Amino acid sequence: MGAFVFVARLGSVKAAARALGVSEPAVSQSLAQLRRHLGDPLLTRSGDRMVLTEGGRRLVGIAAQIVALGAEATTAVRAGHPARLHVVMANDLAEYVAGPLLCLFTQRRPVDASSGVAPTAELPLLLASRLADVALGAQVTGEGLASRPVLRCRLIVVGSPHGRRDHWLVGPSGTDPASDTSRLLRLLRVQESRVRVFANQTAAWKAAAEGAGVAPATAHLVASQLRRGDLVPVETAVTPLSAYWYATTLEPPHRPAAADAFLDFLTTPAATQVMRTPDDGIPRSRFRPPVHVSIWS
Repeated sequence: MGAFVFVARLGSVKAAARALGVSEPAVSQSLAQLRRHLGDPLLTRSGDRMVLTEGGRRLVGIAAQIVALGAEATTAVRAGHPARLHVVMANDLAEYVAGPLLCLFTQRRPVDASSGVAPTAELPLLLASRLADVALGAQVTGEGLASRPVLRCRLIVVGSPHGRRDHWLVGPSGTDPASDTSRLLRLLRVQESRVRVFANQTAAWKAAAEGAGVAPATAHLVASQLRRGDLVPVETAVTPLSAYWYATTLEPPHRPAAADAFLDFLTTPAATQVMRTPDDGIPRSRFRPPVHVSIWS
């Protein structure tokens, strides 16, 4: 049922496999078993997308409820064990903020916390299917979802003092149409041929510091490089660009208690400090590394 729901919502076996953290053959095999059991194709190919048959359209809403109830059943069975919290984040947040933020949270509550990354377009499905409890990054809208701003920030452009200005260097968030980086590139009408994508945000900023081009950056995350003079702000017509980090969950009472606790935690001065200055770290005696789950990367 989970494989069917994800293929139906995301439009392809490949996207469903990535979101579920399994192989494409595993998704295809699950779909084949469900088709045989129900005696209906459920999904057919139309161009480069999978579309629902009439039987699939009647099933998808019920199947989504079954997947969500399965997640709730798992939570109920775990009563008495440490609560679980799965947080999905934008790439740059996962790279810089996830570790210290979840570490600080788990020091305050006995929670089994994990994190992962996912494109913004997949977040509503991950939340609705209970594969994620909280999404942190871009604002996410959808039926049954609640999104609130947790941190105001500024997007700037940086480069080396004498580097080239004709190439734009971005991390993985630059491939997400809903990210602040993509919004900035659209406002500046940057041609796709001038954009270079790096494996992570650190690599993009390093290349910018070496003079390979300019890079969008969240101002407070790149503050240490600016202080050292490795990078300098590059003026553009739209920067500094105001942005917000949002926390999105299911609406109450459908979200778990751990998600409510995490939302409350995000409003504390300590959480704000960690999100603003993750480079400061935390004392070694207080460090307890959270589990990082990469099934959504």
